Amino acid sequence: MAKYVVDTAHSSVGFQAKHMMISKVKGHFDSFSAELDINPEDLTGGNIQFEVELASINSNNEDRDNHLRSADFFDVENHPTMTFVATDIKKVDDDEYKLTGDLSIRGVTKPVTFQAEYNGKGTNPWGVEVVAFEADGKINRKDFGLNWNSALETGGVLVSDEIKIHIEIEANPA
Repeated sequence: MAKYVVDTAHSSVGFQAKHMMISKVKGHFDSFSAELDINPEDLTGGNIQFEVELASINSNNEDRDNHLRSADFFDVENHPTMTFVATDIKKVDDDEYKLTGDLSIRGVTKPVTFQAEYNGKGTNPWGVEVVAFEADGKINRKDFGLNWNSALETGGVLVSDEIKIHIEIEANPA
């Protein structure tokens, strides 16, 4: 096992929700960190922890981002971060894993499983080892108290309950 530091300039924590039940709205968080104590070629037994600054949400619409920061959604004034702590990592295939852990949003903690993949390693132009991973998962936002919605005249709702999460990580030895 070795400690790795996330290179946030080459990493992302993104999300996707359905809008009006017909289109997709994507966004990401500009500020996040992670503690990785892992063997990149075999994540089983590793320690993986994430922290996301919820005020850093960016969906390319300032009004929507401010609404997402409000008490209707994340309530960043009282709950400034979202965290994930891995509790179980199972190898599924050579480079694929099921990464299960405790996701905490707005004071609620629930188990969530991500499909994770080790994308490989290399050496950057400055001689530093680089490893890369990606992970995909989904949550029901209402499980975490993110209940705001608006009914549409044509039926359905403005915001889907299901939120897809996509994470891409590039990391270097600490």
